[in-house]
Amino acid sequence: MEANSLWEKWVEQAVSKLESLKLLRSLRPLYLSSVRQEVANVGISNEEEYELFDAVQPCDRSSIEVSISESTYRKWLLEVPSSGDEIVLREGLADDKFGTCQQQFKRLILFSGNDYLGLSSHPAVRKAAAKAVQEYGMGPRGSALICGYTYHHRLLESSLASLKKKEDCLLCPTGFSANMAFMVALGNIATLLAAGNKPSKDEKIAIFSDELNHASIIDGIRLAERQRSVEFFVYKHCDMSHLNALLSSCKMKKKVVVTDSLFSMDGDFAPMVELVELRKKHSFLLVIDDAHGTFVCGKSGGGVAEEFDCERDVDICIGTLSKAAGCQGGFIACRFLHISLAYTNSPKILV
Repeated sequence: MEANSLWEKWVEQAVSKLESLKLLRSLRPLYLSSVRQEVANVGISNEEEYELFDAVQPCDRSSIEVSISESTYRKWLLEVPSSGDEIVLREGLADDKFGTCQQQFKRLILFSGNDYLGLSSHPAVRKAAAKAVQEYGMGPRGSALICGYTYHHRLLESSLASLKKKEDCLLCPTGFSANMAFMVALGNIATLLAAGNKPSKDEKIAIFSDELNHASIIDGIRLAERQRSVEFFVYKHCDMSHLNALLSSCKMKKKVVVTDSLFSMDGDFAPMVELVELRKKHSFLLVIDDAHGTFVCGKSGGGVAEEFDCERDVDICIGTLSKAAGCQGGFIACRFLHISLAYTNSPKILV
């Protein structure tokens, strides 16, 4: 059975079980009321066009420039830990506003950030964000389950699903939480479909993970392991021979292979072509964490799967908005995605 059909079968069975237990919950997008009539004019009108650029501009530099206090700078040079008490200010901002003593600041270029495209400081993004706050206020006023799932969240999910060539998408607070949620969801499925209270050996899900995967993947798997519904196998970094041997020797029917698509610390790509071939051979679900490839790799910014022309062979794509998007948030995009909330002792997400 192909991996796509296998995944759909798991989800359909799990959803049927939830329906029989009357535990399905749905999210209803809300349209936030506009409050622009009551707020002061901040110079942003509906007719105002956002400024776009075709080349590097001064605003791009602001995304990598920081100012730190002279005392902090000296501690850095001497490798002395800083308490963080020194307030980091922009040049020209009076620090007596914060009740601190006047001191000198140094301007530095920051090379450790992930704002690859400089969007966090782009004028168009800043104006759009300010306009949205003026019209709708700050925040969704609650969690997604209660009342914090709006029409704008749904638009973002649909846009990300389209970018990743997937059928649907689920937003998460961060990329870290997206990986955690997905791994726990795998454990939930195994538990939900178990004949007894606990999954037997054959009912568990086998997760195969690259040894250099991000900590959020590892932490998510460890959390799922505590449910006693998954078994965890580590294969050598990008070593497809080792992965093939582990898959061949594993007798469990439900198999998932998860890998970073672009490893941030080493800068190398996962062997996507070889992974696709193994997927056809062993019928596992292929999951990639495309945090560092989204909006950067591929002709349309679709990520590493687009770069290697294998988007249809990737079952689940997990990503973040805190890298190239220059914002905050995470997402899970899938070929077939049903999102619901199951209530037992605590809320769980079924993906």
